[in-house]
Amino acid sequence: MASTTPLTDEHRYQAVRGRDPRFDGVFFTAVTSTGIYCRPSCPATTPKRENVRFYASAAGAQAAGFRACRRCRPDAVPGSAEWNVRADVVGRAMRLINDGVIDREGVGGLAGQLGYSERQVQRHLVASLGAGPLALARAQRAHTARVLLQTTPLAAADVAFAAGFSSIRQFNDTIREVYAATPTSLRDAVATATAKRGTSAGTGIPLRLAYREPYARGHVFDFLGARAIPGIEEILGPPGDRVYRRTLRFEHGPGIIEVHERVTGGAWLECRLDLADLRGFTAAIGRVRRLFDLDADPVAVAETFAPDQILGPLTLKNPGIRSVGAAEPQEMAIRAVLGQQITVGSARALAGKLVAARGEPLENPSGGLTHLFPLAADLAEADFAELGMPASRKETLRTVSRALADGSLRLDAGADREQAQRELLALRGIGPWTAGYLRMRALSDPDVLLPGDVVIKGALKRAGLGREETERWHPWSSYAIHYLWSNS
Repeated sequence: MASTTPLTDEHRYQAVRGRDPRFDGVFFTAVTSTGIYCRPSCPATTPKRENVRFYASAAGAQAAGFRACRRCRPDAVPGSAEWNVRADVVGRAMRLINDGVIDREGVGGLAGQLGYSERQVQRHLVASLGAGPLALARAQRAHTARVLLQTTPLAAADVAFAAGFSSIRQFNDTIREVYAATPTSLRDAVATATAKRGTSAGTGIPLRLAYREPYARGHVFDFLGARAIPGIEEILGPPGDRVYRRTLRFEHGPGIIEVHERVTGGAWLECRLDLADLRGFTAAIGRVRRLFDLDADPVAVAETFAPDQILGPLTLKNPGIRSVGAAEPQEMAIRAVLGQQITVGSARALAGKLVAARGEPLENPSGGLTHLFPLAADLAEADFAELGMPASRKETLRTVSRALADGSLRLDAGADREQAQRELLALRGIGPWTAGYLRMRALSDPDVLLPGDVVIKGALKRAGLGREETERWHPWSSYAIHYLWSNS
């Protein structure tokens, strides 16, 4: 849990004794007598305290020589909410690694985006997580490979390169070290179970994306549905059984994600990825997790809000509300400008016109999904005649697009949030509310309080409270906004 009180090893061991799923992904438990590491909620017999070691990451446990438990699959847990809370180099590095930057650009690319030397990044990560960037990326590749082996008929060689391994030998050695199994045995282990339960209809790769309970699915799907842009997004089905679908752009080709609202008996969302090139797999999972805020710690949020006379009752009424992120941060910047000073429905209609006029058509449309959102570079000098907007707003669209295209504005997974906000506010036409909204959604910052938001001001006024009361919402102010929006 992302708590303000640091966890001690005794606290961690008590969580293991209680098999507390809230701590899955927050830390990992390694057992010296078996050489295996687990998630805290593993159903196996609780090991003796003297045999237990704790690690902040799966990569740290692997680097110390421990193998992943086959029973609890510790590599499939939600990510730690700490990486969204932390704005330091470690938090930024983890967000970039989860986005697959090392597979695309290597450790040098990671260090360059962070503005540090490779040695400095190595030192920071080892100190915090017990593993350097290569070990963290290796653990992520191993997890990706396992998922592909167990959910697709791809040849092992294709899985290796899709997961980011540079050679078949590296792939085989890593799978043996992490899972104490060969790629073939990993695949065979689930063949019988898959045959028994059957597979769902549709193309692509089926996944289960874990989260910490509770999870207010209805809120997330309502939020996304109200803002779904025709051509790149659609929501199908009745409330409770909806499917969110959208297109995404990756380095090696487009993809379509499909996420189901229905509850199927576990703390996960059912997802399907249909990718033109499987090298986009890791990035796709990261984007879905950020969009649906799957690494949040809802219990810590509820504990912070419990004493608050406004938010306390709302967390009881609708537990597990998430701060919805963005699948395409640059797209979100354009959408935020389109939505300035107009209703959500009007902004959605404007964005649909922009996609129809300037989006990139899909070679193979799927249902209502026909386009990719236009690139910022393609909008930098556009006249936006199709939008019928004031000239000043069109100029703001061009200004933001140029800044994104030339790199003077960064909204990627590893961007420095304070710097990004300053860069946004320096752009003509971008005010504090828009900059804060983008910090909250495009940069997945959990602690944004939107200045001047009419809903927040109204709620405080009705309760007879002042602005100083909002200080108690830290470090989860973004969740407070969503609770208040959902109740307005």
